[in-house]
Amino acid sequence: MGASDGGLRDVVVVGAGASGLACAADLVAAGLRVRLLESGDTVGGRMRTDRIGGFTLDRGFQVFNTAYPQVKRRIDRRALRLRPFTAGVLVDTGEGRLRFTDPTRRSRATGGFLPGKGVSARDLLALGVLSAGDMLLPAARLRRRPDVTTLTAFAEAGISPALVEGFLRPFLSGVFLEDTMETSARFFHLVWRSMLRGTLCLPAGGIGAVPAQLASRLPDGVLRTGSPVASLTPGGVVLADGEEVSARAVVVATGQGAAARLLPGLDVRRGRTVTTLYHAAERSPLAEPTLVVDAKLRFLNTCVLTEVQPGYSSDGRALVSTSVLGSPGPAEEEAVRVALGEVYGTESGDWEALHRVTVRDALPVMRPPLVLSRTTRFAPGRYVCGDHRATGSLQGALASGGRAAREVIADLGRG
Repeated sequence: MGASDGGLRDVVVVGAGASGLACAADLVAAGLRVRLLESGDTVGGRMRTDRIGGFTLDRGFQVFNTAYPQVKRRIDRRALRLRPFTAGVLVDTGEGRLRFTDPTRRSRATGGFLPGKGVSARDLLALGVLSAGDMLLPAARLRRRPDVTTLTAFAEAGISPALVEGFLRPFLSGVFLEDTMETSARFFHLVWRSMLRGTLCLPAGGIGAVPAQLASRLPDGVLRTGSPVASLTPGGVVLADGEEVSARAVVVATGQGAAARLLPGLDVRRGRTVTTLYHAAERSPLAEPTLVVDAKLRFLNTCVLTEVQPGYSSDGRALVSTSVLGSPGPAEEEAVRVALGEVYGTESGDWEALHRVTVRDALPVMRPPLVLSRTTRFAPGRYVCGDHRATGSLQGALASGGRAAREVIADLGRG
């Protein structure tokens, strides 16, 4: 074995994504001696941002929701210099676009939410009743509802297949990373509530600015990057180079794949894979910060990121982000580019292919009945947290990290 990393610590947290950062912060606040180990060169996990060719590129299309309770508690939103997306989406039907906009935000641009313009009066009423309940009822009541699939929930709410296929399925496919709407309705209602109550934004420095802010608040000596953990031991962890880090408790705050490797026997949900394609165009193909979805489901969603944050481009070109399920091959990728030209009504053949990012386990599968938050206790002195232990969102990751900290503090106190 290699040399030991100093003396005994109370807790080692493995993984400096959002969940690990939240856990470490709460443990430090409780007065515990903490070491946070991150295998990569910086924090963030899946919430990372790269600078490539003068462009700011997140590792996959991501948005920042201002309504999440954990975000309100932990993040200085003003410091992120957020700029919002339009409070709605454009749906390309193949015969033109329909605009679906939250009428409580922009009463003059309700677009598709007018009877006779993509949605019937009956559908308008059904969706309005569902939305009002999600927005106004206590979140605890939404969590206690009997759970079904999202598709079943729409049928029970009286929403027609026409509206499901014309708007809800294309839009929610990009939220759930699946196009059958098998995702838990319990999760849907909470996500829908957050969208109605909050604003979807992008930080000026990319989504990586969120975990960077959390990390900046940790005391010196807590975080170590470039420190991959090889295995757990009875007295702590061993790094890949053989170095030992001793601790009374270990919290595994990695993605589900690494967590299952470090904690044999851990029950983990299967993950969903998504690929984001980044293109540069000489001119913006859509002069507004609006998400576009495809009724034909040729891609999940697309948007011109520089319409949201112009600083994402250093040379004035437009940055177009497009996400698709799975990991497309070259022919499928070219088909997406052709589809983008049709959807945006422009020639896309001369767009520069800047980058592509495939994120495996981007979201956990969340079929009903969904347990919204599971204990982080795995074995004596062993804990596991992350969005795969809660809901697939920044809210879920931060909440799970906070829960791990509470359970560790309670157990060490009893010990």
